[in-house]
Amino acid sequence: MKQFVIYKLKEGESRDDLTVLDDFFYPWEKETSPKTLFSAFYDDAYINFRFEAFGPKPKVFVATDNKLEVTKSERVEIFFRKNKEMTPYYCLEMDPNGRVLDYEANTYRKFNRKWMWPTSLCIKTVIKEDRYILEGKLSLSFLKEKEILKENQLEIGLYRGHCVELVNDIATIKWISWVDPKTEKPDFHVAESFGVLKLE
Repeated sequence: MKQFVIYKLKEGESRDDLTVLDDFFYPWEKETSPKTLFSAFYDDAYINFRFEAFGPKPKVFVATDNKLEVTKSERVEIFFRKNKEMTPYYCLEMDPNGRVLDYEANTYRKFNRKWMWPTSLCIKTVIKEDRYILEGKLSLSFLKEKEILKENQLEIGLYRGHCVELVNDIATIKWISWVDPKTEKPDFHVAESFGVLKLE
Protein backbone atom coordinates (compact mmCIF):
# COMPACT_ATOMS: atom_id res chain seq x y z
CA MET A 1 0.00 0.00 0.00
CA LYS A 2 1.13 3.56 -0.67
CA GLN A 3 2.19 5.37 2.48
CA PHE A 4 2.47 9.01 3.56
CA VAL A 5 4.23 9.89 6.82
CA ILE A 6 3.22 12.89 8.92
CA TYR A 7 4.96 14.37 11.98
CA LYS A 8 4.41 16.56 14.98
CA LEU A 9 5.52 20.11 14.25
CA LYS A 10 8.68 20.92 16.17
CA GLU A 11 9.22 24.23 17.95
CA GLY A 12 9.87 26.95 15.40
CA GLU A 13 8.53 24.94 12.46
CA SER A 14 5.58 26.02 10.33
CA ARG A 15 3.36 24.43 7.69
CA ASP A 16 5.96 25.47 5.12
CA ASP A 17 8.30 22.85 6.62
CA LEU A 18 5.86 19.98 6.07
CA THR A 19 6.30 17.24 3.51
CA VAL A 20 3.67 17.62 0.79
CA LEU A 21 1.90 14.77 -0.95
CA ASP A 22 1.65 15.72 -4.61
CA ASP A 23 1.23 12.50 -6.60
CA PHE A 24 -2.49 12.84 -7.32
CA PHE A 25 -3.67 11.93 -10.81
CA TYR A 26 -6.61 10.97 -13.03
CA PRO A 27 -6.97 7.16 -12.89
CA TRP A 28 -9.68 7.19 -15.58
CA GLU A 29 -8.59 10.04 -17.86
CA LYS A 30 -5.76 10.25 -20.39
CA GLU A 31 -4.85 13.89 -19.70
CA THR A 32 -2.87 15.25 -16.77
CA SER A 33 -5.01 16.23 -13.80
CA PRO A 34 -4.93 19.70 -12.25
CA LYS A 35 -2.43 19.88 -9.40
CA THR A 36 -3.66 18.74 -6.01
CA LEU A 37 -1.57 18.90 -2.83
CA PHE A 38 -2.15 17.37 0.59
CA SER A 39 -0.22 17.93 3.82
CA ALA A 40 -0.86 17.14 7.46
CA PHE A 41 0.64 17.19 10.93
CA TYR A 42 -0.57 16.17 14.36
CA ASP A 43 -0.42 17.24 17.98
CA ASP A 44 -1.63 15.63 21.20
CA ALA A 45 -5.29 16.05 20.29
CA TYR A 46 -5.74 16.44 16.53
CA ILE A 47 -4.56 15.62 13.04
CA ASN A 48 -4.48 18.88 11.09
CA PHE A 49 -4.79 18.51 7.32
CA ARG A 50 -4.71 20.76 4.27
CA PHE A 51 -5.67 20.38 0.61
CA GLU A 52 -4.64 22.79 -2.11
CA ALA A 53 -6.68 22.18 -5.25
CA PHE A 54 -5.49 24.11 -8.28
CA GLY A 55 -7.59 25.17 -11.24
CA PRO A 56 -10.11 27.81 -12.32
CA LYS A 57 -12.73 29.18 -9.94
CA PRO A 58 -14.37 26.07 -8.43
CA LYS A 59 -17.90 25.21 -9.50
CA VAL A 60 -20.19 24.77 -6.50
CA PHE A 61 -23.90 23.96 -6.58
CA VAL A 62 -25.98 25.82 -4.00
CA ALA A 63 -29.78 25.64 -3.77
CA THR A 64 -31.06 24.82 -0.28
CA ASP A 65 -27.57 24.31 1.21
CA ASN A 66 -28.36 20.68 2.02
CA LYS A 67 -25.19 18.67 2.56
CA LEU A 68 -26.03 16.40 -0.39
CA GLU A 69 -25.40 19.37 -2.69
CA VAL A 70 -21.72 18.64 -2.15
CA THR A 71 -22.17 15.70 -4.57
CA LYS A 72 -22.91 18.17 -7.36
CA SER A 73 -19.89 20.36 -6.58
CA GLU A 74 -16.12 20.55 -6.79
CA ARG A 75 -14.73 18.85 -3.70
CA VAL A 76 -11.93 17.03 -1.90
CA GLU A 77 -12.52 13.83 0.03
CA ILE A 78 -11.04 11.69 2.79
CA PHE A 79 -12.27 8.15 3.48
CA PHE A 80 -11.26 6.19 6.59
CA ARG A 81 -11.67 2.45 7.00
CA LYS A 82 -11.66 0.33 10.14
CA ASN A 83 -10.49 -2.79 8.32
CA LYS A 84 -9.82 -4.16 4.83
CA GLU A 85 -13.38 -5.43 4.65
CA MET A 86 -14.57 -1.82 5.04
CA THR A 87 -17.07 -2.75 7.74
CA PRO A 88 -17.54 0.06 8.37
CA TYR A 89 -15.79 2.99 6.73
CA TYR A 90 -16.30 6.73 7.12
CA CYS A 91 -16.39 9.44 4.49
CA LEU A 92 -15.82 13.19 4.41
CA GLU A 93 -16.58 15.01 1.16
CA MET A 94 -15.77 18.72 1.52
CA ASP A 95 -16.46 21.52 -0.94
CA PRO A 96 -14.79 24.94 -1.42
CA ASN A 97 -17.60 26.63 0.54
CA GLY A 98 -16.70 24.57 3.60
CA ARG A 99 -19.76 22.33 3.44
CA VAL A 100 -19.23 18.72 4.52
CA LEU A 101 -21.02 15.61 3.33
CA ASP A 102 -20.20 13.18 6.14
CA TYR A 103 -21.51 9.64 6.31
CA GLU A 104 -20.85 6.13 7.55
CA ALA A 105 -20.81 3.30 5.03
CA ASN A 106 -20.43 -0.43 4.67
CA THR A 107 -19.27 -2.31 1.65
CA TYR A 108 -20.58 -2.19 -0.94
CA ARG A 109 -21.90 1.39 -1.11
CA LYS A 110 -24.33 1.01 1.76
CA PHE A 111 -24.49 4.64 2.89
CA ASN A 112 -25.90 6.02 6.12
CA ARG A 113 -26.03 9.71 5.30
CA LYS A 114 -27.88 10.57 8.51
CA TRP A 115 -24.68 9.76 10.39
CA MET A 116 -22.61 12.81 11.33
CA TRP A 117 -18.96 13.31 12.18
CA PRO A 118 -18.58 14.79 15.69
CA THR A 119 -18.57 18.55 16.10
CA SER A 120 -14.81 18.41 16.75
CA LEU A 121 -14.42 18.46 12.96
CA CYS A 122 -13.47 21.99 11.95
CA ILE A 123 -13.19 23.06 8.29
CA LYS A 124 -11.86 26.34 6.88
CA THR A 125 -11.64 27.28 3.21
CA VAL A 126 -10.13 30.05 1.10
CA ILE A 127 -10.77 30.50 -2.62
CA LYS A 128 -7.91 32.15 -4.52
CA GLU A 129 -7.47 33.05 -8.17
CA ASP A 130 -5.74 29.80 -9.14
CA ARG A 131 -6.78 27.37 -6.37
CA TYR A 132 -8.86 26.76 -3.30
CA ILE A 133 -7.41 25.76 0.05
CA LEU A 134 -9.30 23.58 2.50
CA GLU A 135 -8.00 22.97 6.01
CA GLY A 136 -9.42 20.84 8.77
CA LYS A 137 -8.67 18.96 11.95
CA LEU A 138 -9.63 15.50 13.12
CA SER A 139 -9.91 14.39 16.73
CA LEU A 140 -7.40 11.67 17.59
CA SER A 141 -9.67 10.41 20.37
CA PHE A 142 -12.52 9.92 17.92
CA LEU A 143 -10.28 8.12 15.41
CA LYS A 144 -9.12 5.79 18.19
CA GLU A 145 -12.66 5.25 19.46
CA LYS A 146 -13.75 4.12 16.00
CA GLU A 147 -10.65 1.90 15.71
CA ILE A 148 -9.49 3.85 12.66
CA LEU A 149 -6.23 4.98 14.27
CA LYS A 150 -4.29 1.88 15.31
CA GLU A 151 -0.57 1.56 16.06
CA ASN A 152 -0.04 5.16 14.94
CA GLN A 153 -1.43 4.69 11.47
CA LEU A 154 -4.67 5.06 9.57
CA GLU A 155 -5.83 3.50 6.33
CA ILE A 156 -7.29 6.35 4.30
CA GLY A 157 -8.34 7.33 0.83
CA LEU A 158 -7.50 10.81 -0.49
CA TYR A 159 -9.48 12.02 -3.48
CA ARG A 160 -10.71 15.02 -5.41
CA GLY A 161 -13.82 15.45 -7.50
CA HIS A 162 -12.86 18.09 -10.06
CA CYS A 163 -16.06 19.67 -11.39
CA VAL A 164 -15.36 20.67 -15.00
CA GLU A 165 -18.94 21.68 -15.84
CA LEU A 166 -22.02 22.61 -13.84
CA VAL A 167 -25.31 23.21 -15.65
CA ASN A 168 -28.14 23.87 -13.21
CA ASP A 169 -27.80 20.85 -10.86
CA ILE A 170 -25.98 18.59 -13.34
CA ALA A 171 -22.26 18.33 -12.56
CA THR A 172 -19.61 16.75 -14.75
CA ILE A 173 -16.91 15.41 -12.45
CA LYS A 174 -13.45 14.11 -13.30
CA TRP A 175 -12.05 12.00 -10.48
CA ILE A 176 -8.56 12.46 -9.01
CA SER A 177 -6.92 10.03 -6.58
CA TRP A 178 -3.72 9.40 -4.62
CA VAL A 179 -4.02 5.63 -5.15
CA ASP A 180 -5.13 3.94 -8.37
CA PRO A 181 -8.15 1.75 -7.48
CA LYS A 182 -7.72 -0.10 -10.81
CA THR A 183 -11.44 -0.25 -11.42
CA GLU A 184 -12.91 -0.08 -14.91
CA LYS A 185 -15.19 2.83 -14.00
CA PRO A 186 -14.62 5.59 -11.42
CA ASP A 187 -15.11 4.12 -7.96
CA PHE A 188 -13.41 5.05 -4.69
CA HIS A 189 -15.63 2.82 -2.54
CA VAL A 190 -13.32 -0.15 -2.91
CA ALA A 191 -10.49 -1.42 -0.71
CA GLU A 192 -7.91 -0.87 -3.46
CA SER A 193 -8.34 2.92 -3.32
CA PHE A 194 -6.81 3.24 0.18
CA GLY A 195 -3.30 3.99 1.37
CA VAL A 196 -1.67 4.45 4.78
CA LEU A 197 -1.22 7.67 6.75
CA LYS A 198 1.51 7.04 9.33
CA LEU A 199 2.10 9.19 12.41
CA GLU A 200 5.82 9.37 13.24
